[in-house]
Amino acid sequence: MNPNEQKLAYPWGDTLPVAGAALTVADGVRWIRMPLPFALDHINLWLLRDKIDGREGWTIVDCGVSRDDVKALWEQVFENALDGLPVLRVIVTHMHPDHIGLAHWLCQKWSAPLWMTMTDYAVARLWSRPSVGGMAAGGPNGQSAVDHFTRHGLNDPEAQDKIRERSNYYPSLVPDVPASFHRIMDGDRVVIGGRDWRIIVGYGHAPEHASLYCDTLRVLISGDMVLPRISTNISVFDYEPDSNPLPLYLNSLRAYDDLPEDTLVLPSHGRPFKGLHERIGQQHLHHAERLAEVLDACTVAQSTTDILPVMFKRKLDLHQLTFAMGEALAHLHALYFDGKLVRSTGDDGVIRFKQGAVAD
Repeated sequence: MNPNEQKLAYPWGDTLPVAGAALTVADGVRWIRMPLPFALDHINLWLLRDKIDGREGWTIVDCGVSRDDVKALWEQVFENALDGLPVLRVIVTHMHPDHIGLAHWLCQKWSAPLWMTMTDYAVARLWSRPSVGGMAAGGPNGQSAVDHFTRHGLNDPEAQDKIRERSNYYPSLVPDVPASFHRIMDGDRVVIGGRDWRIIVGYGHAPEHASLYCDTLRVLISGDMVLPRISTNISVFDYEPDSNPLPLYLNSLRAYDDLPEDTLVLPSHGRPFKGLHERIGQQHLHHAERLAEVLDACTVAQSTTDILPVMFKRKLDLHQLTFAMGEALAHLHALYFDGKLVRSTGDDGVIRFKQGAVAD
C-alpha cells in the first residue's frame, strides 16, 4: 500500500458495493461502482435520495461510460437499489467519458434533466460528434493530437498510428449528450432530499469541474478533484496547447480549506475516505516534488518525451501514454510560465525546455 494511503481513514475498509447493487455511506447517500475499459478499471457513482416538486425519487451523480455491460448493471441498480422510486435528476461533475458517457441514456430513460456546468456541457456536446478525417470534434485524439505530441518529441510511428486511429475515441464512449441542461455554477446551493449541497467548481483537470458538499452530512462528492490513491491527471492537450493547468488545479484545492476535518470524501476512483486536508497536502507536495525533478532535468534542453521517464517509472500503455505526455507538459508549462524555464523549437520541429535565459 502507498504509505500516504495509510494516513487516510477508510470507514468501510476494503468493502466495495456488489455489482448492480448499492452500499449506503451516509443518510440518503448510496455508493455504486461501474467498470471502465482502462487500466483504471472502475468509477464510483452516487445515488442521493431526493424529492422534487412533491415527487419522491433519486438524484444520480455521474454516469459511467456508454457500454452495454454498464447499461446492464444500471438496470440491476434500478431493480435493486432505488426502492421502487424513479430517477428525478442526473448531475454530472464534468465532461470526461466515465462521468458523462451514459447521461443521455439515463436522462432519456427517466425523463430526468441533466445538471452540470456550462463549459463542460458545451465541450461534451462538441466532442460527442464524430470527427471528420481525424480532425475537429472527437476530443484529444486523431491527427491533431498526433501533431501536438510530435511537436513535443513523440516520434514513435506505432504510437502515432494508434493515437491517429482513436480520432473517435470520445464519441465511442459518449455517443450523445442531452440537448438541454440545467446550469450549475460555483457557490450554487442545490437542494437534494431537503439538504443543501454546495457546488464547488475547480479547474485544471476539466474545464469547469463541479464537486458537491453537504454541510449537514459533512459529505463531499469530490469527483476527480481529490482522489485517495492516485493523483488527479492535469494535462496539456492539443485543443489548448499553451494552457497552464497545474496552477489552476492547485489553486482550486484551496476551495476545500473551510471543510471540516472529519469530512467524508466520496471520490470518483478509490474508496470513500476521511483525511481531506491530509490528502490535499499530499497533492501539493507531490506536484512540488515533480516540478523540482523536472526543473533539475532541464539543465539541458528537454522535450516533453524526454521528461516522461523522469516523472513516470512504470511502463505505460497507449491510454496512459497520452495522459502522461499531457501531464509532463503541464509541469513543463508551469515552470515555463513561472519564468524558471525557457523554450525553443529545434530544426527538427520539436519544442524543448531548458533552464536559463536562452534555450540551446
